Amino acid sequence: MGRRANPPGPEGSNGSDVLPVPWSAWPLLFSFSICDCRYSIWSNVLVSSTGYQVIARKWRPQTFDDVVGQDHVVRTLKNAIARGRIAHAYLFVGPRGTGKTSTARIFAKALNCAGGPKADFDPNDPACLAIADGSHLDVIEIDGASNNGVDQVRDLRETVQYAPAQGKFKIYIIDEVHMLSAAAFNALLKTLEEPPAHVKFVFATTDPQKVLPTIISRCQRFDLKPIPPELIVQRLRKIALDEKVQVTDEALTCIARLADGGLRDAQSILDQMISFCGAEIAEPDVLDVYGLVAAGKIAELAAALAAGDHPKIVSLVDECDANGRDLVRLLSDLQALVRQALLAAIAQGGSTNSLGGVSLTTEQITRLLDALREGEGGVKLGLAEKINFEVTLLKAVEASRSRAIDSLIKELTALADEAPANGGPDDGSKKKP
Repeated sequence: MGRRANPPGPEGSNGSDVLPVPWSAWPLLFSFSICDCRYSIWSNVLVSSTGYQVIARKWRPQTFDDVVGQDHVVRTLKNAIARGRIAHAYLFVGPRGTGKTSTARIFAKALNCAGGPKADFDPNDPACLAIADGSHLDVIEIDGASNNGVDQVRDLRETVQYAPAQGKFKIYIIDEVHMLSAAAFNALLKTLEEPPAHVKFVFATTDPQKVLPTIISRCQRFDLKPIPPELIVQRLRKIALDEKVQVTDEALTCIARLADGGLRDAQSILDQMISFCGAEIAEPDVLDVYGLVAAGKIAELAAALAAGDHPKIVSLVDECDANGRDLVRLLSDLQALVRQALLAAIAQGGSTNSLGGVSLTTEQITRLLDALREGEGGVKLGLAEKINFEVTLLKAVEASRSRAIDSLIKELTALADEAPANGGPDDGSKKKP
């Protein structure tokens, strides 16, 4: 057989100036080209299919003015930037969806923007846009859950020595920092206490109890609080207007109640409701999708508890269960309503009639709320959810009507003190034998 010729080289070349490729390697190269083609096609499909951006990402805060419900944090950071009192490490603590990572990114924009540091930066500045899409070389976001070993922290300690490539500072944002191991925390201590002048650390966590006290003591801590429902409703109304969606105020209130103080959760719920309902969203739609009970029905059940109306309680529970409502969530909402009545009783001097017009003392409401709280575990984990829920409500009624033994003793003592010492009339009119 004759000698096989090498495959032709690039266009315009006779193949003599390139390295020969063995025939055995061509199937592998061909498979790579097929994979590259498939990857290119799949990448195009992904790009075209991800043209829509979810509301939570589209409406993510881009400036300090966009942050909702965290005025104390925003004010402190703005003043620190204006007065040149920028610390080397910050710790943002708070529940999910309250703006920890978003605030960290905004702070990074303020430090590395053109002409910065300045709090009133232009969000369309190229550096700010790069930070927003995660392509800025000097703003490094690290997931603490997947980079929690001591080796990753050692690599970080080596990279902090290099000067920034684009901005004025090299900023490390570590999300869920409580996931770092104890060895990783200890390896970070010295660098965190005395980092180079061009390095800033921003930590975010939902569980500060797991962060070492030695780490917390080296940071300025900011506690982000749950966002009030009225602010969530206000922001959702603005989003709905921009998205050209009609949402009733009752529906927005339900969404805010579901979010539990997290704006991101509220935005995700609104996004899902738009997919479910289209351009018009009403309260029954939210109730049906998430199994919520209407606020009026919760107030009606609370009034039945206050009045001790057992048939009404059983009837309402049957109705909620038949409609597929979440009884665990209903118990939580009921506790919140009773708590509001307790606060009203305290403010009004010891009693209130805010639960269906029935006058209850502070002690009665406290016992009612305590019984509801004690039955929460059985409703969540028990096998018969409806039965446990009914028993919890009926026990709460009986608890609200029981009397504390110490208060009863006090009343009996007071009556005994008011009675005559000899047990008879005290006017001397008792007849002599």
